[in-house]
Amino acid sequence: MEWSQLPLTLAFIFIAFVLPVIGLYKMFQKAGIPAWLALIPVLNTWHMLRLTRRPKWWIAAQLIPFLGYIFTIGIFLEFVRCFGKTKFYQQALTAVAPFAYFLYIGFNRKDQYQAPSRLIPVQGPRKLVREWVDAAAFAVVAATIIRTFFIEGYTIPSGSMEGTLLTNDYLFVSKSAYGARMPMTPLAVPLVHNTLPLTGGRSYSDLVQWDYHRLPGMGKVKRYDIVVFNVPHNDTAMADAPGRDYYAAVRNEGRETVWRRTSILTRPVDKKEHFIKRCVGIPGDQVEIRDGLLYVNGVKGNSFPHQRTDYRVQAQSGFYLSPDYTEEQHILYKGTDQAGNLILEMEQQTAAAIAQLSKVAAVTLFTEPKGYLDGSGRATFPQNKDLYPWNQDNYGPILIPGKGTTIDLNPATLALYARAIRTYEKNRLDIRDGRYYLNGKPATQYTFKMNYYWMMGDNRHNSEDSRFWGFVPADHIVGKASFVWLSYGGDGEDGPSSYTTKNGIRWDRLFRGVGALQQ
Repeated sequence: MEWSQLPLTLAFIFIAFVLPVIGLYKMFQKAGIPAWLALIPVLNTWHMLRLTRRPKWWIAAQLIPFLGYIFTIGIFLEFVRCFGKTKFYQQALTAVAPFAYFLYIGFNRKDQYQAPSRLIPVQGPRKLVREWVDAAAFAVVAATIIRTFFIEGYTIPSGSMEGTLLTNDYLFVSKSAYGARMPMTPLAVPLVHNTLPLTGGRSYSDLVQWDYHRLPGMGKVKRYDIVVFNVPHNDTAMADAPGRDYYAAVRNEGRETVWRRTSILTRPVDKKEHFIKRCVGIPGDQVEIRDGLLYVNGVKGNSFPHQRTDYRVQAQSGFYLSPDYTEEQHILYKGTDQAGNLILEMEQQTAAAIAQLSKVAAVTLFTEPKGYLDGSGRATFPQNKDLYPWNQDNYGPILIPGKGTTIDLNPATLALYARAIRTYEKNRLDIRDGRYYLNGKPATQYTFKMNYYWMMGDNRHNSEDSRFWGFVPADHIVGKASFVWLSYGGDGEDGPSSYTTKNGIRWDRLFRGVGALQQ
């Protein structure tokens, strides 16, 4: 974890997890039960339900998306009622700031525990319904404020960042690291992204659209940060696969085939799907990939121990890697080359270790040769083999534009930047009789209004990133990956990955900062 992020992460852990438990510790003492029970997750909730005489199945209800917020706040409200906290403002404080209100109840001398049977007046059905409605409203407001301006949970759905971040890592994303983005589509169901849970369908209305604004943050996007952002090409999506690249599907299958197969969705910026990648290029950088290696501004870029790609292993006869070792090191067998050398997908640190084995002559990157290929070459941005015959392993150089960057308008630059000019910066760009017109006026140059970034996955041969769809505009940035709070083995949305051979919780990843996980 970077030192700039450490105070924010520690502050969040302290406020969200430590302070409420300290308050519960004192409240349990007042209730006459062992205070140490407050220190154990789930068990402390069990005893709150026991003390309030509420159903124990409410614990399981906390795991239900969206409804879990309401049940959690409901449990808190029921518990503070046992200390006489039944007024509206007291219930509101419990819902919005339990970390502070639990401390107040626990440490002041006047508030004492009362068994539910001694509480008066007896609640009628109408009052109970009203209190649950209040609890739901408090929970939604509190969670929405936290989610919008401070921190949000995010789940890694696929293996594009392996082995740094794994499929089914649950992490928190800091909104304040770069400054919280103000809502751009305000008419939306709270606490969900772009699709309604259970029923499906859009969770928002685009009748009202606000301009992009961002609050001051703790810093700016830095090179090699791990960033969550809205996918730029997801302004148009396919209903049967909303996270997939619509434009790639049209190139591969034809527009008529795609439109005949599924309905087409359009999405505003803040309702596009989320991706998580590493920022390898910031405004003004020149990014290039040479034989699988990243170069930034002509200098070899940083690499990371858990970064994955394909390697060629040249070894003597009889070389053998045991199944236990390959499983432990998450090595995938990809075949052999024409000379019979092994092709293995693995992490950079694993490749370095195998290179030291006695029967191994050399371990080198296994990459596509330069030039347009039927493989990744067809898919790489800007999908123009005549001007830019690039592929995923030999790409660029390409300039990442920033606010104030000026380019000449010509076929070569428009192949790279036309979408940014037209779609992201909302200009009308026309070409008539070989001349260029911006918003109806003749132009020979264009100056960008916004910063852009270049994002790539650490799993270099299994990542849909900027090499395939281009730049990420500043207004698409959501936040910075902070720390993992839960992780378990199992298939992601793209099926099994190299890290999902075993199910169960990955205990060694819990509550670890993203900076620590990439070392």
